[in-house]
Amino acid sequence: METFLRELRYGVRALTRSPGFSAIAVLTLALGIGASTSIFSVVDAVLLRALPYPNPQKIVRVWEQSPNRHRMNLAPANFDDFRTQNNTFAALAAYDYRLSSVSGGSEPVRINWTQVSSGFFSALGVEPFRGRAFAPEEQRIHGAPSAIVSYSYWRRYLGGATDLSKFQLRMEGAVYAVVGVMPEGFDFPSGVSAWIPRELTPEGANRTGHNWRGVGRLRDGITVAQARANLGAIARRIKDQYGKDADLNDAAVVTLADAMVGDVRTALLTLLAAVGLLLLVACANVAGLLLARTSARRKELAVRAALGAGRGRLIQQFLAESFSLSMAGGVLGILIAAWAVRVLPAILPANLPRQQGIAVNTPVLLFALVAIVAVAVSLGLFAAWRASTADFQEALTAGSRSYTGTGASQRLRGFLVIGEIASTLVILIGAGLLGRSFVRLISTNPGFNPQNLIVMEFSPPTLQWQVGQSALVRQAHLMENILTRLRTIPGAESVGLAGALPVAAGDNLADGDFLILDGQRPPANIQEFVRMSHNRSQAGHAEYCVAGEAYFRTIGTPLIRGRMFGEQDDWNSPHVAVISESLARRRWPNRDPIGQMIEFGNMDGNLKPLTIVGIVGDVRASGLDAPPSPIIYVDYRQRGMNPNSSPTILMRTAAPTGEIVSAARSVFHDLAPDVPVKFSTFADEMGSWLADRRFLLLLVVLFAAAALALAAVGIYGVFAFSVTRRTQEIGIRMALGAQRSDVLRMVVGEGARLALLGVAIGIAASFVITRLLSSLLFGVSATDSITFAGVAVLLSVVALLASYVPARRAMRLDPNSALRYE
Repeated sequence: METFLRELRYGVRALTRSPGFSAIAVLTLALGIGASTSIFSVVDAVLLRALPYPNPQKIVRVWEQSPNRHRMNLAPANFDDFRTQNNTFAALAAYDYRLSSVSGGSEPVRINWTQVSSGFFSALGVEPFRGRAFAPEEQRIHGAPSAIVSYSYWRRYLGGATDLSKFQLRMEGAVYAVVGVMPEGFDFPSGVSAWIPRELTPEGANRTGHNWRGVGRLRDGITVAQARANLGAIARRIKDQYGKDADLNDAAVVTLADAMVGDVRTALLTLLAAVGLLLLVACANVAGLLLARTSARRKELAVRAALGAGRGRLIQQFLAESFSLSMAGGVLGILIAAWAVRVLPAILPANLPRQQGIAVNTPVLLFALVAIVAVAVSLGLFAAWRASTADFQEALTAGSRSYTGTGASQRLRGFLVIGEIASTLVILIGAGLLGRSFVRLISTNPGFNPQNLIVMEFSPPTLQWQVGQSALVRQAHLMENILTRLRTIPGAESVGLAGALPVAAGDNLADGDFLILDGQRPPANIQEFVRMSHNRSQAGHAEYCVAGEAYFRTIGTPLIRGRMFGEQDDWNSPHVAVISESLARRRWPNRDPIGQMIEFGNMDGNLKPLTIVGIVGDVRASGLDAPPSPIIYVDYRQRGMNPNSSPTILMRTAAPTGEIVSAARSVFHDLAPDVPVKFSTFADEMGSWLADRRFLLLLVVLFAAAALALAAVGIYGVFAFSVTRRTQEIGIRMALGAQRSDVLRMVVGEGARLALLGVAIGIAASFVITRLLSSLLFGVSATDSITFAGVAVLLSVVALLASYVPARRAMRLDPNSALRYE
């Protein structure tokens, strides 16, 4: 150990005598280690860290599964059977996810809240830290309405009060007594501020309405596979017993940690792979520098060997020097990572789970330490190996500058260049594919004009399913008054109302089966609706959207045929619907759907049939990366804003956003003071929807640019060193008649050969690796020839330019000076 410390001190002194080499090597390693550590901090928080619940590996998500292997949420009656008939779960619960206005705290606010069945908190292993959990009398039909609130809601809107009995929350026409507060940090489902009992409202024996999410805790000794087999057997019994009244034939069970991550896993592993390649390029760069430095120090090493230093001692010296470089680069890299972790929240997508846990903590520091040690050992052994294979006798007898190195040494430098080029090409192709995919995505026509749209999201004060027709009429009248006042704001060109925001809302539009009546009597109740829907020739599937007559004009969706909603369409007139063009083509390919009667009452509880009066253009309501959605639009004045709607007002205006928002806020304050409103622009909403793709693209492009810069510097360094070491050779060639152009061709030709080999290897590797990106691409193949060719040309040009600069210096050498160069 004492010897190694002495060599370490000597190595530090040696590195300080070469400040240029040391600075470049330390900065290169810092870039690679810093980028790797920062991305690992994200991977650790999102993928690796255990959930903050007792025995989190036992907590699972549960779904029904259709015959085509599609996962579905749980139908109420099926969930009840799963819960009572299983023998693998210690607790199994159902919950949903809603957005509503709530009052009763310090101010009205829109919050996410959820209904949870008994056993929900037991499944997660968490209880309220203040107050209590739900009592049995609160978890039954028509029981005492009660609510448990989140820690953040309790602190912000209930003032952190210790006496909860004085607080009552008003949500969707009901009043809930606050009985408990969840611990700080409890966030399931994500972003929820209140939990109420599911059992308060009767649901009936519904086996096709998949509205509930399932979560459970496995019994001791039970595996996920055993739980899946157990619920699968129950699902098949349900199907055998109820036939067409149940549309499941299996069940899916996945650990909660894996379910929360979802598609994010692929994106994060892609980033980790990209940053790993970047670190590899950085190490290859430093290895090239060390190879050059080892060649330059051949006499020093030969003298030390002649004075009795064994190869073991030399290996210790190189390990000490590489450890000094890696430690300096690692410390700087950790500082870079700490800075990056503070910057990352600004670019992270809002839907990235568990991002609040991203930090440079102990596991991340251990990762950085392992990276530092691995880099130090690898580089030290590499340099020692090259030094141990050198001919020290030849080094002692050769001139200080005439020694050009062995053929093996030159080949090794060539292999390093080839490896850098190949690794860089893989990162560049990945960035190119993601970039082309992103361009294709944002260039996709959404089916409307997204420019100059201001968005106002709110929750209506009453709901049809709770308060009946008279309140629905009052609600519609209030909406009409709000719209009328908003249209008077200076600069407002058009104002429309809808039940959800297209594209940016993602999959927020509810969907379900509808009936094509075709002269038949409408169903008398939901049970009859379900039976009729078993005949697929008279049933279809579509998304459901409440809208007003000005909505289509506001967003710019064209009328294809028929008419829009009109003043004549109210609660007492025949209920009407407008359908999308894709639905018309799919369900009425050889008929005119105008005038056809359909039934879609399963979506809002209103079994009045709908007459189709118009066909509008298609909208990509579920996202730009999804095909146009088949949609049935209903008039809000006839059907009301129900639980399957997220009321949104859109205003088209060219006026400054701030002025419009200020005026609109005054309108809501005057007409609906207890209704909180979220104001944004459609560009902001679209930005949020694109955030995950933009985040992945941004980081991969940054890593690719860094790898390209490192590769260019590395190639330049290798050829600059080669030209310096071959100065006498070049002088001899020119003295024997070689032209300057011959020297240029010699050096650039060598660069071209290495570039072609690196590009060929990189393309071969990319054909395999980029297939893993398929799920992240839109409109672009994982083996897109344009991207591959473009990146190959770009990298080849960079490699040739990097070799051209030292080649120009070589061709300008004076032969006489070169021959005397020692």
